[in-house]
Amino acid sequence: MDAKVRQYTEAKVRELIRAYSCCAEAKAAGQAWLDAAGTDQEAEKTKALIAELEEDIIPIDGLIAFAGSEGGEKVFGAEKAKEVEAHAKEIKAAGAKYCDCPACAAVAAILEKKDEMLA
Repeated sequence: MDAKVRQYTEAKVRELIRAYSCCAEAKAAGQAWLDAAGTDQEAEKTKALIAELEEDIIPIDGLIAFAGSEGGEKVFGAEKAKEVEAHAKEIKAAGAKYCDCPACAAVAAILEKKDEMLA
């Protein structure tokens, strides 16, 4: 991976780890990738990071469905769930493919560089 891609990815992984909406598994994969940067483990940890992030990013239709469900109400509360659902529908109409929470936004940015990370 070239230096510019590594620098960009490091910044986005740190952003991901700090995100309130980042799950424990993504935090662990991100930290493992940061720890392996420049070592003989980097390629393996890059593949593991990408695999984790591909599992974790929430497609916009999934967010809409979840926010409008009983599970969404349990997680967000009834009012906030309605707000999240409305927001998700709004950003979908504007062309969003994924949730735009801080974690998903960082994941989307990282995955845009996937091919360059694996090169």
